[in-house]
Amino acid sequence: MSSRFRQTAAAWGLLPFAVYVFLFLAVPTLIAIGTGFFDSTGAFTLSTVVALGDPVVLTTFTNSFWLSALTAVIGAVVGAIACYALLGTRPDGALRVTIDSLSGVLAQFGGVMLAFAFVATIGIQGMITVYLGDTFGIDIFENGVWLYETPGLILPYIYFQVPLMIITFMPALQALKPQWAEANATLGGGSGTYWLRIAFPVLAPSFLGSLLLLFANAFSSYATAAALVSQGSQIVPLQIRAALTSETLLGRENLAGALALGMILVMAVVMTCYALLQSRAARWQR
Repeated sequence: MSSRFRQTAAAWGLLPFAVYVFLFLAVPTLIAIGTGFFDSTGAFTLSTVVALGDPVVLTTFTNSFWLSALTAVIGAVVGAIACYALLGTRPDGALRVTIDSLSGVLAQFGGVMLAFAFVATIGIQGMITVYLGDTFGIDIFENGVWLYETPGLILPYIYFQVPLMIITFMPALQALKPQWAEANATLGGGSGTYWLRIAFPVLAPSFLGSLLLLFANAFSSYATAAALVSQGSQIVPLQIRAALTSETLLGRENLAGALALGMILVMAVVMTCYALLQSRAARWQR
């Protein structure tokens, strides 16, 4: 088989995926961006884009930023510690295989199912809530119904952030070469020298890249927040929902497009930085 024929066959094999990406990613993105520059009559306008500077909109973006950053940092740290602990287990052992399988499932466990799990566990009438109240007289909702507000999203988000960190960061830890530790020991270095001078600098791009991936994952999450937070629009995805369904935003029907534009710009910056960090980290994983 000639080289040109192989390239042609590979291109045709990639065509279905390219069509899928175009129809379900590129086209919706262009429509979301485009609607932010037109009013309900189809005339070009910048009023909806200017609305991104509204204090209410800025507050929701701020809430999304701190929620995403907090859960990303916690998920990255806990996940990295879990990865380090797993290094001492056999790659084909039962524990490693079980953790890898659970991480792959739990990283995608979100939406209504995850919201219901938390409501049934620590909701107002949840199992743990009732047990703590009946046994110890502890009311975890004494200071407000926090589970159904923005702070209540922290725990559910961490629930799928930690498994995602394990999936993305474990290959970087496994790529640390034993020869580096041996060379460090030969030259008289200790474990502290190895981690500070060798391991941490090598792992830094992978860790920061995984951290950005977790931030993007939380920033774009919608289903879990929509199922838990039924009142108000504390984060950007929920504000987009309100802009699409509310009957009070007369003359601002395309505000959802402007909000989507803001989210796309944030995601573009984050994913560009992620790609740069991954390309740097790939040099040490070959």
